Amino acid sequence: MRSRRHFIHTALASAAGLSLQPVFGQSAAWPSKPINYLVAFPAGGTTDILARVVSQKLGPVLGTTLVIDNKGGAGGSVGSEIAARAPADGYNLLGGTISSHAINVSLYPKLGYDPVKSFTPVFLYGTNPVVLVVSANSPYKTLKDLLTAAKANPEKLSGASAGNGTSQHLAQELLAFKGGVKFTHVPYKGSAPAIQDVMSGQVDFMFDTTVVAGAHIQSGKLRALAVTSAKRLLDTMPDVPTVAESGWPGLQGFEVVSWQALFAPAGTPKPIVERLHTEILKIMQTAEMQERIKGLGMQPSSLTTDQVLAFQKAEIDKWAQVIKAANIKLD
Repeated sequence: MRSRRHFIHTALASAAGLSLQPVFGQSAAWPSKPINYLVAFPAGGTTDILARVVSQKLGPVLGTTLVIDNKGGAGGSVGSEIAARAPADGYNLLGGTISSHAINVSLYPKLGYDPVKSFTPVFLYGTNPVVLVVSANSPYKTLKDLLTAAKANPEKLSGASAGNGTSQHLAQELLAFKGGVKFTHVPYKGSAPAIQDVMSGQVDFMFDTTVVAGAHIQSGKLRALAVTSAKRLLDTMPDVPTVAESGWPGLQGFEVVSWQALFAPAGTPKPIVERLHTEILKIMQTAEMQERIKGLGMQPSSLTTDQVLAFQKAEIDKWAQVIKAANIKLD
């Protein structure tokens, strides 16, 4: 009996060793080769810039090289699906955002990945507050002015965005949903042409990040009516009230932030995820990186991986409600 049990235990151990040994072996020796950092958006954007800046610091700390691989398309869905199918061995990372990991799951009926089940959160780099702007020549001096006009004239006021399903579009839909008004959405192919038409007065208003809109506000071409953060942006726009401060019914607690995060395929060994989180946190807390992050218009984050997951789930639920209420559908 003893020999039979011994044989069974040995066989099970051998089978387990075949499947688990490579993973744990790699954890112990990790990293022993370059790490692929997939960016689910084109080069030049905030997600790409963050990937390159962090990789330059993280590579030497880990004793390896991080290779940036841009796979843009469908609001980050194309690259995220590729990353979801990559080996969970610590050599594959993904730069994701509010679009790829909170919004798209409710927009695309045939999304090729689950934003929660397919990934493990590694780090939340930070959040980008959004600002609502109008032309400097607009008759609307406050958010309350804008909403009063929209209430009196349903769908007459137009709001621009960088495209259907973008965070700018959904911020507009959330304002309409919470504020009990209706706007006419005008989608563009990117922020640049959209904001140009707002400045010229062809479109009434737009939500955009403080990075994109900030320079135009400072030049006097745009007027900022409200920021979508929970508190005023004292460092950059101290005189601009929050949406909640408008006093409009239904807008208490209104908050919209774009965000940038790092993910790994689900099943990536926990020791690897923890080390990545720890090393990136050290990098992000340096004065140089704090300055760089704020230069991108972001508010740095120090959430734990569990807190990032909770934050992500809350974002998914919030935008699912907005997308359903606005009946937004993308193929």
